[in-house]
Amino acid sequence: MTAPALPRDRIPAPVLYLIFLLSGFAAILYQLVWQRSLFRLLGTSSESVTMVVTAFMLGLGFGSLGGGVLSLRATRSLPFLFGLAELGIGIFGFVSMPLFSWIASLTWAAEGLTIGIIAFVCVLVPTLLMGGTLPILVAYLVRESRNVGKSVGFLYFINTLGSAFGCFAAALWILGHLGQGGTVILAASINLTVAGGVIGLAALRRRPA
Repeated sequence: MTAPALPRDRIPAPVLYLIFLLSGFAAILYQLVWQRSLFRLLGTSSESVTMVVTAFMLGLGFGSLGGGVLSLRATRSLPFLFGLAELGIGIFGFVSMPLFSWIASLTWAAEGLTIGIIAFVCVLVPTLLMGGTLPILVAYLVRESRNVGKSVGFLYFINTLGSAFGCFAAALWILGHLGQGGTVILAASINLTVAGGVIGLAALRRRPA
């Protein structure tokens, strides 16, 4: 009995692990800088801090839910969709700091629940995309390995490892040398590199032999 043919756009798991590690590295840089930026723009009261952190968590949660639905209904290659999500995050990253400043200039008198709404709007697009990347890659690897637990556990570990590296790098060198704006540009450049690599690999592997 012959083994089933692998999809033409199959990307080796180690490559995806490296890509997701870089994605986690970039994501924590965004979180560190964006939260500090929003605290500076919206205030550092306990209400503001709670609202900003809640906005991040809501965006990631809704993104994860949406990514799970999309991975079940997608008609395009899942690695290609992951690449598009990374592309969207990177593009937003490049414009995020000026955008936050512009929004703050319009809402400088906000307080209470309004702060949470503003913070949620500020980070809605990128956090939705970030949250959607894990279920998309999990769905792809599950189709390859047929092992849900292994796919979820190892991808989550890899992404968390990337975030841990990002925290150390940000504290020891990146923020001190690049500043907040430069740190976000670095993170956006990583996202665009990841997006280009994944989309390029998926396109190359779909080409007829």
